[in-house]
Amino acid sequence: MTPDEDVDPKNLVISVLKACQLMECFTRERPTLTLTDLTAATGMNKTTVHRLAATLIRAGWLTRGDGATYRLTMRPFRVGAVALAELSLRDEAAPFLRRLADRFGDTAYLMIPGEEGAICVDMLQGKNPVSVNTVGVGTVLPYHAAAGPVVILAYSRELRERWLSTGLDQYTSHTVTDVPALTDRLEKVIRDGYAISEEDYLYGVGAVAAPVFDAQGDIVATLSLGGVNAGFRGSRLLEIIEEVTAGARDLSARLGH
Repeated sequence: MTPDEDVDPKNLVISVLKACQLMECFTRERPTLTLTDLTAATGMNKTTVHRLAATLIRAGWLTRGDGATYRLTMRPFRVGAVALAELSLRDEAAPFLRRLADRFGDTAYLMIPGEEGAICVDMLQGKNPVSVNTVGVGTVLPYHAAAGPVVILAYSRELRERWLSTGLDQYTSHTVTDVPALTDRLEKVIRDGYAISEEDYLYGVGAVAAPVFDAQGDIVATLSLGGVNAGFRGSRLLEIIEEVTAGARDLSARLGH
């Protein structure tokens, strides 16, 4: 669920929502779909799907493919290009940073890939009396330490090959500098869908981060929450993981993923 303002259900047009759901079934892997495919993907009955598809064809959003298939026209891509041209990652991420900071009181971060490390491009401090002041907007963090950078390294094969071929600096006694051990950690991040940092970059600091993907499925940022390490334990840690990963998924969806 995204942090958009709630909409009164009485103001919703259900058929429009269903039409949007229908168009979202088309992906790069499945650019053409049959009526049966669309029925299975949406859970709607064939009559409804057929009527929606016919309407979208008349509107110019769908067209007939080879055989008894449907595919998107260029119209959705033209609309998408306008949205992407106006898209600001920081603006899109702001509500998610606010939600994390407000709920847990720690500091929420938005980081993007950089040449020499992960770059913090935005942050929002919560109300906890102790905060992490070492990392601010513009800070560049090494890819093999801290939750956000580790997530970027895990999901970028090109970065991983380059970064692991150089000497890895030790920042604390918890920093993983052994390449096989770090590789195992990166694979675990991919399996889990998030990274947990426990004093591997700064003593006393813990963090949780999750990947943010663009429309092409490439990692473009991470959403994370960092604070006093003791606060990243037990049931609270599980709540943080759930909120960070959900926020990253919703932000990715806003970017077209």
